Amino acid sequence: MNNLLEIEHLQTHFKTEEGTVRAVDDISLNVRKGEIVCIVGESGSGKSITAMSVMGLIEGPAGRVAGGSIRFDGEDLLKLSRNELRTIRGNEIAMIFQEPMTSLNPVLKIGEQIMEPLMEHQKLSKKAARKRAIELIGEVGIPRAEQIADSYPHELSGGMLQRIMIAIAISCGPKLLIADEPTTALDVTIQAQILDMLRKFKEESDTSILLITHDLGVVAEMADYVVVMYAGKVVEEGEVVELFENPKHPYTQGLLKSKPIINQRQDELYSIPGQVPNPLELVPSCYFHDRCAHCMDICRTKQPALKQVGGQQKAACWLYEEEAIAHV
Repeated sequence: MNNLLEIEHLQTHFKTEEGTVRAVDDISLNVRKGEIVCIVGESGSGKSITAMSVMGLIEGPAGRVAGGSIRFDGEDLLKLSRNELRTIRGNEIAMIFQEPMTSLNPVLKIGEQIMEPLMEHQKLSKKAARKRAIELIGEVGIPRAEQIADSYPHELSGGMLQRIMIAIAISCGPKLLIADEPTTALDVTIQAQILDMLRKFKEESDTSILLITHDLGVVAEMADYVVVMYAGKVVEEGEVVELFENPKHPYTQGLLKSKPIINQRQDELYSIPGQVPNPLELVPSCYFHDRCAHCMDICRTKQPALKQVGGQQKAACWLYEEEAIAHV
């Protein structure tokens, strides 16, 4: 299976009054054709900024992609002009944003917002675009599609708005669909319907999906491959079954341990001690060292590399390095 998306040594930085924030700090990952890759991690780990970097939505002068490459279907997106990127964005690569209420234009009707990419990229007439928009509203499971097309975002519920975001994203039949926390703030029933919808679209169109989430239940249900991020870095990656059955990095182990287990009584739900470090105060080290029960001296002074640790799994941890063992 060929890679559709190849991110190599990506660095995305933001300038602030206090200093430079390395929101994405030298990460690499691949998404193969027809594959669902999940990026998982706590808030502030760099998941959404990775997605925004792929979409070309990092705005200067405060934000910039400081290094690396993002190759989509063999073409480096970072070398394209703004107009060249516009022909790909929304057409071949589409994104479902985290907050549909703030992502949709409040003064435009739902139908007009679905019609826009169809007219821009598919060159449909206004009449044909409206007809297709109404069809898409029905396809994502919303009744009274024609009436909904003439409604404004504030007239719809959160679950309906998320379906509209999906309708906009899939309207042009993209090769890659990026879904940033698509089930956040939705009730469990609606979450399941949204995930089923994404899975059905992937199977019918052979689209690749880059799914960003902090919900390990979603990861277990959807992912073929998992990338775990922490403080702007990839700390572990691997096939979903392998990673869930035998997590290598202490951070991944902590995330899995934090999830409630059905039919198992727990007096207290486990949580990883401490907080994600301040991105302005990062020094050469394992960024997880002050929250890790296995911390060694080398963890505080040197950053581990992401290396193969068995099967398809890779982990960035001194527990699996000979150099660390020599320091003990």
